[in-house]
Amino acid sequence: MSTGLSEQEILRREAMAELRKLGIDPYPPEAFEVNVNAQDIKENYERDKTSYKSISFAGRIMSRRIMGSASFAELQDSTGRIQVYINRDEICPGEDKALYNIVFKKLLDIGDFIGIKGYVFITKTGEISIHVNEMKILAKSLKPLPIVKRDDEGHIYDGFTDPELRYRQRYVDLTVNPDYKKIFQSRSKVINTMRSYFDDQGWMEVETPILQPIHGGAAARPFNTHHNALDMPLYLRIANELYLKRLIVAGFDGVYEFGKMFRNEGMDRTHNPEFTSMEIYVAYKDYIWMMAMVEECLEKIAIAIHGKATVKVGEHEIDFAGPYEKLSMYDSIKKHTGIDVSKMDEEALRATCKVLRIEIDSTMGRGKLIDEIFSEKVESQLIQPTYITDYPIEMTPLAKKHRTEEGLVERFELFVLGKEIGNAYTELNDPIDQRERLEEQLLLAGRGDEEAMAMDEDFLRALEYGMPPTSGLGIGIDRLVMLMTDQSTIQEVLFFPQMRPEKKAKVISADEFTALGVPAEWVPVLNKMGFKTPDELKAGNPNKVFNDLGGMRKKMKLEITMPSKESVMEWFD
Repeated sequence: MSTGLSEQEILRREAMAELRKLGIDPYPPEAFEVNVNAQDIKENYERDKTSYKSISFAGRIMSRRIMGSASFAELQDSTGRIQVYINRDEICPGEDKALYNIVFKKLLDIGDFIGIKGYVFITKTGEISIHVNEMKILAKSLKPLPIVKRDDEGHIYDGFTDPELRYRQRYVDLTVNPDYKKIFQSRSKVINTMRSYFDDQGWMEVETPILQPIHGGAAARPFNTHHNALDMPLYLRIANELYLKRLIVAGFDGVYEFGKMFRNEGMDRTHNPEFTSMEIYVAYKDYIWMMAMVEECLEKIAIAIHGKATVKVGEHEIDFAGPYEKLSMYDSIKKHTGIDVSKMDEEALRATCKVLRIEIDSTMGRGKLIDEIFSEKVESQLIQPTYITDYPIEMTPLAKKHRTEEGLVERFELFVLGKEIGNAYTELNDPIDQRERLEEQLLLAGRGDEEAMAMDEDFLRALEYGMPPTSGLGIGIDRLVMLMTDQSTIQEVLFFPQMRPEKKAKVISADEFTALGVPAEWVPVLNKMGFKTPDELKAGNPNKVFNDLGGMRKKMKLEITMPSKESVMEWFD
């Protein structure tokens, strides 16, 4: 007997064994051809009934109503649920009625997958249903699904709602809460719409390394690992920027990549250590051109998902149709704090942070200090899509110097609802200037800045061969999907978000029970009764424990000797 199984799990395993005794494989290897889905039937049956006279359908049993020789069940496939009608004599036309009387009524459970063949009809109550002629078990579920209860109006009031359980067991979440599938369908639509838009412009989708010898392309702390065969350190990429720029050097006019990035930093409602980014680089363009391109692309995405350019997010109606508001970094800080930081040196910025009660540390240079002021005092004010432009040069070592403003670079970040979802530059293609900028990053790293960029000699060599004028853009796909689907946490838009290790219950050795005088064969039974530790047993009522042991022996059909009442009493001494 398995000690870690619930009563339901034991019964399901027993049903699985019974199926095998009947010669039925609970996990058959052959394909089951499906020619229709629940959504198709519900949307099209009434206007085209002739097409549904011979169908093959498969799904998971989500409910059953057994009524003697005929029953109703509800099956769920990837598109939704549909009712099925099963008549004993229809699926068992001969003398042997075991498929209905034993298999369907006694050995199948909620959660099992079955395949059926039959025809569609409308019941007397007006519900579109499938009349079953044939039935086949496709997969036995050994764990019971959570029971999601609904009121008469269909509202869920006792669902599988614990966020940690939902994220950790997404396979259960999306089974019993199928409405959440819409989030991930929209996610796919976001990516496919963006990809289609880029492809229509003639830009090429590419792939670049995830394991990189140098972490570059962003200011972030990397995950590091080691390659044994090469005996060298490697990093999970924090960005793919420097490799994509190498391809612009190689002669491609436009390249883009949807890819996973990895940053060894904190986790919160908008940050996951593994996230999806889209980066694109287009030759002969600048950041002004890129603003117009982003507006056109995001409007297409909003229309693809919602049928219009406006998206309801919480209490806000976000308008993704351009043009978007534009504010320089310095102007945005001045607008929301009344302080002009444009001429301040590092010492003055530190004093300003102190006045504004912003926490800083000694590793931060001028760029980081300005960024902290902006993050604390400005970001949350940016609700409608807003471009923050023209950043201090210290903040952006990979962007080209501003064409007219000394000390700034040609960069913008796109903010919506207080969060940055896009970052773009007129790319720096001067190899001498780029080397000097990266050397300055080395100085910051020497001061303890773990997010400072590393020196990439191969990237600098590529620039020395010549990179044409280029504009580049990165968009955080996860945050964009959060906006488009009105979700407040990044975990809701990731199938499998990063989680802390699952807490395991302390495993108590059977010896700790047998030391009390409990026979070893009865320890699993006590565990099933809820006594996981000797202390929990001793806190119980001896008479009730004795009576319950007898009940469990009968219920579980155990062929083990029942302990005497006197011996049970001794366990509590």
